[in-house]
Amino acid sequence: MAIGLSHGGSNVYSSAEESRQLWIGTKDGLILIERADNGEWRVAHQALRGLHVSSIVFEPTSGVIFAGAFFGSVHASGDGGKTWERRDTGLAVHDVYSLACAAADGKTRIYAGTEPAHLFYSEDLGLHWTELSALRAVPSTPEWSFPAPPHVAHTKFITFDPHEPATIYACIEQGALLKSTDSGESWTELNTVGFLRDKNRPAEHFYDVHRALIDPRDPRKIFVTGGAGLYVTFDSGKRWERWTSPDWAPDVYPDGFVWNPNNPDVMFVAAAEHNPTTWRKAGLRAHAGGKIYRSNDGGKNWRRVGGGLPESLKHEFGALCLEQWGDSYSVFAATTGGDVFYGAGGERWTLIASGLAPISKKGHERLLAAS
Repeated sequence: MAIGLSHGGSNVYSSAEESRQLWIGTKDGLILIERADNGEWRVAHQALRGLHVSSIVFEPTSGVIFAGAFFGSVHASGDGGKTWERRDTGLAVHDVYSLACAAADGKTRIYAGTEPAHLFYSEDLGLHWTELSALRAVPSTPEWSFPAPPHVAHTKFITFDPHEPATIYACIEQGALLKSTDSGESWTELNTVGFLRDKNRPAEHFYDVHRALIDPRDPRKIFVTGGAGLYVTFDSGKRWERWTSPDWAPDVYPDGFVWNPNNPDVMFVAAAEHNPTTWRKAGLRAHAGGKIYRSNDGGKNWRRVGGGLPESLKHEFGALCLEQWGDSYSVFAATTGGDVFYGAGGERWTLIASGLAPISKKGHERLLAAS
């Protein structure tokens, strides 16, 4: 089995056994690395060169692999990644930020989130797409924006209720956390009491929603990372609490966020020391200080993990994923500097690939480019 490591695609996998293939979404297409019997990894294949791949998902029934690209639409492979074709009929916006896959009511849907912030779906493996236009009918839509030019919000991440795949969550950066209980035909905003409206926070971080995780034991409990930190709700979004760690700066920038599906109290978050506004002001001295933190108690307490990760990292971790198999799991993390790390049990880390094109959200790799 293969898994994917990308900024805006699937990020938690459950497998029968540990995968030996990892697809990586980079600024210069897809890279497939494979693990040999001696544990070493090597580059086995490259595809979609010239495209900045934002997201990777696998459709489990057909085995089709999908890759979304910033300004590059959606591409699909039905032969394990050997060949690819563009599939975007009806996809009216081609700047693709996120992809997701879910089966509901006997149908498998592929979802694509874009910039400007729209959401599309396909029920025929990407051959035809339909927009879920109600996403843009919520009251906050006119306020959606983004600090960097052209100041347009995007659908950064898409996820689902673990027990009700017709219940979708869409993370709008910046603007809203949206929830639909009818496969996207209607939406409600979960931006209510306490959530990103702390008047002591900079205004540009209001509703800066990165990723959401829904607790499989209690779907009323939702975690969100964003430009204002880590938030949690216990009542489906009526009220939110901001959770933090003693060594996090007030403007800590958590993004990548995964947990072990066998034990969701075990969580990992990738965070930069400060938000990208700081990087931008620093110019050639920009330093993200990317770090990975672990919680064993459902996000109440966090500690930085090392065990092979750099002590001081100029770059940001632009992608994070976790694979669980049996009673074991591993975590993969990739940087805007083109390095990929493998963490056995999330503790013992090894550099398994380097010198790749940046693994990054669009624009972040430019802010952190070497002087």
